[in-house]
Amino acid sequence: MSDDHDHSRPEQGHSHPAAASPVTPAPPGPVATEDAGSQALSEALRSSLFIVKLVMIILVGLFLCSGFFIVAPQQRAIILRFGAPVREGAGALLGPGLHWAFPTPIDEVVKIPFSEIQTVKSTVGWYAITPEQEASGEEPPSGPSLNPSVDGYVITADGYIIHTRATLYYRVEDPIKYEFDFTSASNAVQNALDNALLYAASRFTVDDVLTRQVTKFRETVQTHVTTLLQNQNLGIVVEQCEVKSIPPKILKPQFDAVAAALSSAENTRNSALSEANRILGKATVDAATITNAAQNERVRLVTSVKAEADRFNQILPEYHANPRLIANILLSQRIAQVLTNVQDKIYLPERADGEKRELRLQLSREPQAPKPAAETPP
Repeated sequence: MSDDHDHSRPEQGHSHPAAASPVTPAPPGPVATEDAGSQALSEALRSSLFIVKLVMIILVGLFLCSGFFIVAPQQRAIILRFGAPVREGAGALLGPGLHWAFPTPIDEVVKIPFSEIQTVKSTVGWYAITPEQEASGEEPPSGPSLNPSVDGYVITADGYIIHTRATLYYRVEDPIKYEFDFTSASNAVQNALDNALLYAASRFTVDDVLTRQVTKFRETVQTHVTTLLQNQNLGIVVEQCEVKSIPPKILKPQFDAVAAALSSAENTRNSALSEANRILGKATVDAATITNAAQNERVRLVTSVKAEADRFNQILPEYHANPRLIANILLSQRIAQVLTNVQDKIYLPERADGEKRELRLQLSREPQAPKPAAETPP
């Protein structure tokens, strides 16, 4: 049996093609299906990779485009790269226009108001009021007394309590100092304004603050706050300061009565001054008129006397030559002047014998009838 078994199995290392079992090939259908799926998957992967790349490019573009920013005309900007300015000194300031910086968190753009007017209000001496009440102009009700824990106030030089507040308008002149040399420059401005308001109130009486020297009180507040800000070197310029002061609300009727009395006294004083000025003006005009008239009369009289003197000097030699003739001539001229507008003129010469002539006047005589015109002979 072993021989048959050995003869029936070919020897190892020798092959007999005729006797070997035929190899069955793999069916072609599944192999073709697997190749198509791999190809589709590869195409899908390539398409997805392309889309991912495109999305990444778009995101990178958006990321870079987000670095563009605009600086307004009233602003300046500084780029901080990892917390430090990119440039030093005045070169770090970016002017108005379009600029670019790396987006956050690489760069940070700090915009600083430059020529734009900034506003700070001091209410350290003002009574408690809500923003809604202030916006609507509604006054809070007056309590029985001042509450120091809620209401602000200032003390004047004569020891009175009043309410006052100030509004400061300023602009930034040195943005680098304003933004980087101080943690909060606006708070420094606020503190300086509060200090100036308390300082000025302590140097004016209540009547000066409320009525007599309102403008001077405002100027004192502005001068003191300007001095404080210059000493702190904040890099700002004060443009204007507005101050409003009122008496305590619980004493408002009394202060109003005093203000009305002062106003009435001022009006009476102004009326008196106006009347005095009117009288003085009229007296001045009348005096000038009288003086001018006297001056003109003096000139006329001097001129007339001088003319008479000149005329007398002219006829004096003739008078010395023939006094009677000159006397008669002068008498005739004077009589002619006197009798210029007389209706009837009667002249009585002296008689040759020196006797007086008799003159009889009929006062009630009838007017003479007009004589008829003489007839012309044929």
